[in-house]
Amino acid sequence: MPVRRLVLDVDKTVNEPDLVHLALVLEAVTGVKAVNISVTEIDIETVGTDVTVEGDDIDFEELTHAIEQTGAVVHSVDEVVTGAYMLERKPRSR
Repeated sequence: MPVRRLVLDVDKTVNEPDLVHLALVLEAVTGVKAVNISVTEIDIETVGTDVTVEGDDIDFEELTHAIEQTGAVVHSVDEVVTGAYMLERKPRSR
């Protein structure tokens, strides 16, 4: 089944890579059609980001390799959407 969306928690140093460069590198990954990077946390040496990528058939291995090549690190995979169409998350009711 094709991977259509990934939401990743990615940490990078304060200086490198800059967010525009990181977004352009990720957009070039096979299957990626759109990239959104949001800063979630900043401390003295690192910047925490939420990286969302969407596409038709995202190559996860290529994506993680591209992130690591910039000097950033995938801290966790927080959302994965696969299948024939985009399925939106439905919060549980309690």
